[in-house]
Amino acid sequence: MASILRQIVAGPRQKHPEAGLDLCYVTDNIIATSGPSSTFPKRAYRNPTDALVKFLDYKHNTDWAIWEFRAEGTGYPDSEVYGRIRHYPWPDHHPPPFALVPNIMASMREWLKGPDTNPGRVVVVHCKAGKGRSGTATCSYLISEEGWTVEDALSRFTSRRMRPGFGAGVSIPSQLRWVQYVDRWTKNQKLYVERRIEVVEVHAWGLRDGVKVAVEGYIDEGRTIKTFHTFNRYERVLVDGKEETLTSLISPTISASSPSLPITDNTVAAESQRSASGGLEAGGNAVIFRPARPIVLPTNDISIDLERRNKATYGLTMVTSVAHVWFNAFFEGQGPENHGVAAADGVFEIAWDAMDGIKGSARKGTQALDRLAVVWRIASRPSDGKPELPQIITEPPVGEPVPETRAADWKSTNITATGQDLGLRTASPVSANVSKANSLRSSGSSPPHSDEDHLVGVKTRGPSGEDYISHEGHSEGRPTVTISEPDLGMLRLKSPERIAQAQGSTKVKDVGLGKDANAVGEMQTLGTEEAGDGKLGQDKGTSRVHVPGQILKKDER
Repeated sequence: MASILRQIVAGPRQKHPEAGLDLCYVTDNIIATSGPSSTFPKRAYRNPTDALVKFLDYKHNTDWAIWEFRAEGTGYPDSEVYGRIRHYPWPDHHPPPFALVPNIMASMREWLKGPDTNPGRVVVVHCKAGKGRSGTATCSYLISEEGWTVEDALSRFTSRRMRPGFGAGVSIPSQLRWVQYVDRWTKNQKLYVERRIEVVEVHAWGLRDGVKVAVEGYIDEGRTIKTFHTFNRYERVLVDGKEETLTSLISPTISASSPSLPITDNTVAAESQRSASGGLEAGGNAVIFRPARPIVLPTNDISIDLERRNKATYGLTMVTSVAHVWFNAFFEGQGPENHGVAAADGVFEIAWDAMDGIKGSARKGTQALDRLAVVWRIASRPSDGKPELPQIITEPPVGEPVPETRAADWKSTNITATGQDLGLRTASPVSANVSKANSLRSSGSSPPHSDEDHLVGVKTRGPSGEDYISHEGHSEGRPTVTISEPDLGMLRLKSPERIAQAQGSTKVKDVGLGKDANAVGEMQTLGTEEAGDGKLGQDKGTSRVHVPGQILKKDER
């Protein structure tokens, strides 16, 4: 019964009837799996923790350990995996805080290659679906510790984890950008320098009406994403959209002597008059967002979050666009290529199509803008105005203890689901200064979060890429299920319609799920998210180091 639920959730993922578990061997010593669970109803459609442990014990004895990356909580206590687990959590659908990467890589290296290791050891990585976060960490390890190229690492993970036609294993643009960062970090002595960064301005071309622009970053060792500032309409400067005006006015030049862009007085006056008169905000024009107070983030990791809303009726607003992008100022400032001395300021640019979509997909809704540029610089000390001292982070050497971060609450009872979505929201007067389409996400009006939105298309593979993984209690003939919940025959089904057909019915609702039916409430009807093709050749955002007097022209796209 429970295996039928797991197959409904898995959708087009290729399951292993012989193993009864959702996992794959990326290499002989790296296993990627979706997050197991020890509590109902989730264990009815996820890998049960005891079943995963039994499989790993049979295949690898004591030579396995888990690396988990779930800021939303693991779903099981450490004791159920013998305490053989390393915690490096960060939020779903996002890249890791880069300061975590050296320790993740070193801890995996020590387990597999350390002075006291056994040659048969394996690392088991998991996040929620065993795709984005797990794939980012796995590919980073293959690049930094095994010498793989970026292309080979991403290709291997996709070929082992994903079914053909369902996109790349690592498909979120910001996570792909991080894999490229890891490659540059590896080629330049694995030196990383953490700094506090100030976001000076945000420039937007083709900005539509009702778009909320927010600056976000990591806190709490990377477990939490904090909104450091949301721009209001009094922090917007509308620039005349003519070609010559764009060329002369929209400049990313930032320096101590010239902290702001050269905007003419009549432009500022026109925008102030527009805001004061209550007219509609600019749409489809060039806009510069200047914060009234400095926006200082504690690390190099910076996110720009966009949400577009249109006013609806009965006190509601409709969210029609959601997108965000992450970048790291140390890498965008060419720090690895300059022996750890990154530029003191710079500009990161990206087009709308290259931004991250909703919950790890390519779907973003209607277009909110054409292109975005973020102007940043090293934050100054309040005492004397000088740049703050950086923190040098290196990969722990072989044989040395490797720190890990504090785990999130494994029960996940107080974790808010990450990722926005489209749909109706309750209007709020608090957001009136953010947009004329005034709405903020209310605590009770968000659409239900599917626990399995992004599990589409993954499959299971053995160490050599084979479909069959034998283990105790399973013969090479007809499978005998002993490690998972009682089921109806381990049917290899791909859709609710085929399940209904196998049960002799023409309607999905006629499938008898019995007491496990309550678990269906936490699942979503099958559907393929637009995951993107994950190709490295797409526009992922560009950056350039600040040169005093440099003008950002419209044709520099």
